Amino acid sequence: MRPLDGIRVLEVAMYGFVPSAGAVLAEWGADVIKVEHAVTGDPQRGLRQIGHMRVEGDPNPNVEHANRGKRSIGVDMSTPEGKELLHDLARNCDVFLTSFLPQARTKFGIDVDDIRAVNPKVIYARGSALGPRGEESDKGGYDMTAFWARGGIAATLTPPGTEGMITPPGPAFGDTISGTNLAGGIAAALFKRERTGEPSIVDVSLLSSGVWAMGHGIALSVHMNDHMVAPVPGGHGAVTNPLSGLYETADGRFLSFVMLQPTKYWAEVCTLIERPELIDDPRFADAEQIAAHTAEAVELLREAIRTRTLPEWTERFGSLSGPWAPVQDSLQVASDPQVRANEYIIKAGELELVSNPVQFDVTAPSSGAAPEFAAQTEEVLLELGLDWDRIIALKAAGAVT
Repeated sequence: MRPLDGIRVLEVAMYGFVPSAGAVLAEWGADVIKVEHAVTGDPQRGLRQIGHMRVEGDPNPNVEHANRGKRSIGVDMSTPEGKELLHDLARNCDVFLTSFLPQARTKFGIDVDDIRAVNPKVIYARGSALGPRGEESDKGGYDMTAFWARGGIAATLTPPGTEGMITPPGPAFGDTISGTNLAGGIAAALFKRERTGEPSIVDVSLLSSGVWAMGHGIALSVHMNDHMVAPVPGGHGAVTNPLSGLYETADGRFLSFVMLQPTKYWAEVCTLIERPELIDDPRFADAEQIAAHTAEAVELLREAIRTRTLPEWTERFGSLSGPWAPVQDSLQVASDPQVRANEYIIKAGELELVSNPVQFDVTAPSSGAAPEFAAQTEEVLLELGLDWDRIIALKAAGAVT
């Protein structure tokens, strides 16, 4: 049994952020019903091109990532029949999940009071760009704007003198992080309702998630009244620790060392790079000497590490007890033995997708493919108790697909 088995979620949302919360809830066991526009569906279905990568045909990872394991129903909420049906669906759910802005929620009759009028115990969860309060609460946004740029991440990552700014490393980067935050908030609200009987309104924004991700740095900045500055690429890293920084390999890749106690690991590293004479070198005899001679140690390590490729060092440093990592690209991550051993990538329909990051009882989540557009409309309506006469009438009115 999965933690959210028996929980029904009605998702009225588009694009990546809030639907990714629904995907997490589905992997935790919830029955997630995705409500899409009866004609156009979720605009995310049309996303085919990301950078140089273009997806032809199906399955389309740009849709599957945030919509795995759900059921889809096509509803036109602008019609009276569609609005009434949406309320019927809401009456039978535990969680109402939406990305719609305040004006649209009012227009379609899906704001908090509207949904609570038909289901007083429903947990109402909404994801926004900039939060539920303040002068800009009614503005939309995407992860590039609200999470990446406004949350302080882009400026902090972009070194001084760089033309433009560092962009997110991949699609839906802030969306996926924010969606996981929203799923966690919903789970907490379900727990509260179980204990107290009181439902909650759950809010997560792209901005709140970006600020939270930068939380340590922002706290330092506020305390010191100074902004964080990205190091210029090519620098080692820690100025007093040769075992905390990046080292280039023979094939132009990098290793990341983060051994914050250099004296503890110095001899081990020197042995693995086949420079045993450095173990007893007086320049590196203790923490004080290592700090004083960091620049020299860095050059010695750079010289040694440039002699082998990343795969060679990855194998050689497999026994290294200090924290380190190969700097992997997105394709290499997918074949990382540790990623595979923990089933952080799972089968979902025809695709392999990254699973949500939470596991229960040392077991990977099970998942399924994203639904085809409105593929479960009739199934969901029959479960709701509608007879075929009403279903046919709803279709004739254009209220459902």
